[in-house]
Amino acid sequence: MSNSDSSLQSQNPISQAQNSVETAHNAVTQAQSHPSEQLIEQAETAVQRAENAIEQAGLSLNQQAVDQARSDLEEDQAALQSLES
Repeated sequence: MSNSDSSLQSQNPISQAQNSVETAHNAVTQAQSHPSEQLIEQAETAVQRAENAIEQAGLSLNQQAVDQARSDLEEDQAALQSLES
């Protein structure tokens, strides 16, 4: 893949949402492994960013990909809430 291909992909709202969800998932997993206040805060921020990215991607024609990203994020949100309580 050339650089122009990857920059085109990074402009895609669905790719951005999927990447944000993956980042949030990694942050939540790390917070679960080492539940410190700082890691939990970072996970909350990553989840919020992923929510925003999914909202942006929601305007997309590929609703199935958006729904999958939303579903993946909801699992991480539930895991994060269990850490906070």
